[in-house]
Parts: sequence; structure tokens; C-alpha cells
Amino acid sequence: MSNIKHVGRLMKTGRKCLVAYRTLPGDAYHCLVIPTEAVEDSYHDSLINLVESNAAQSAYEFAEVLARNTFSDGSVMLTSLHQQNKLIKVPTDQVEMIPNTMQRIKLSELNQIIAEQRGVAVNDLALQDPNSIKPTAEVQDIAQVTEMPVEASTEIIDLDELSIEDKAKKLRGQADKLSKQAADLRRQAEELVPVKKNVRKKAE
Repeated sequence: MSNIKHVGRLMKTGRKCLVAYRTLPGDAYHCLVIPTEAVEDSYHDSLINLVESNAAQSAYEFAEVLARNTFSDGSVMLTSLHQQNKLIKVPTDQVEMIPNTMQRIKLSELNQIIAEQRGVAVNDLALQDPNSIKPTAEVQDIAQVTEMPVEASTEIIDLDELSIEDKAKKLRGQADKLSKQAADLRRQAEELVPVKKNVRKKAE
């Protein structure tokens, strides 16, 4: 199954969203998202078709493509979403990217992995907003949309109830799982945003 970039969900509500900006200039730990269920049907279909397009999948940020495309009524997508208060500012650790039905990764973790692969700080990942659009709402505006439960991503271990041997066994097992998960996350990040390798030509 091929991965789809820019698609995620809000961890507090379980609602799907499209990530317009993974980070913000001067605010690397917040992003701008579009809660898809809050968008009217005619706009919703246009957004889904756009995010699945080659242009969106090859774009660094979804907002770049939104700024170059229009809805059926002729309005620029990024500008229209801003005017309708559909661009929501959310902490990156409250958004979970879902490139396919089998994989999930917190946006904050994905940003950190991408930054490490590129050899830059997370603060340096942000693009300047094409239309100088600022967020029009905070996460509190959508936090009460639903009380849909969110699956726990890690197992909680109460070490106080275990013997020393069991504690060591549990911790080693958890370390192995985290090591495997870290490898999977790096692979997913590479699939989403491949690292550009510098190839030096040998002197003749």
C-alpha cells in the first residue's frame, strides 16, 4: 500500500485532518491542520482529490498546493479555508500522521526524524506561508467535537509490582520494542520525505 502524505488525525478527538503546515515559522512545535469533517461537502471532496494528487504528494507542505489551486467557486483554497476559520493551530504532539491504514506516527516525532536526517534543527523545517496567512483558530475550538476514544500507543508497565528479575525482563522487552519502533519510524519518515544525499564527483 502506497503512503499518502499530509493526512493525519487529531489525537484528542480521533477526527481526521489534513496537515497544511507541519511546523510554523518561529513556532516549530505547532502546526496548521484542516479538520476534514468541519469542511462542507463540496470543499471536502476537492480537498481529498487534491491531497491525493501527484502535486500534493510531491510537495513539501500541503499549503503550497492549496495556495495554487481553487475550489469550484473559483476561490483560492488556502485563502478560502483561512477566511472560513478552517485552519486550526494544534501542537504537533497532538497530531498523529496516518500515511496508510497500518502505520501511525506523531507529527512531533516525524518532524524530529526529518530534522535529524537533514542535519538541521526542527525550527529550520518551517516554510514561510505563501499567502502570509495566520492561524484563525486554536485547538480548543475542535477539542469537543467528539469523545471518540484514542488507542494507547504504548504499554504502561507498573514496575513496582514486579520482582527485580521481572523488572529487568520487562525493561529489556520494552527496549527491544522501542528500538524496532524507532527503526520503523525512520523508515516511514524516509518514505514520506526522502533524504537528499550529496554526491561528490571524483577528481579526474
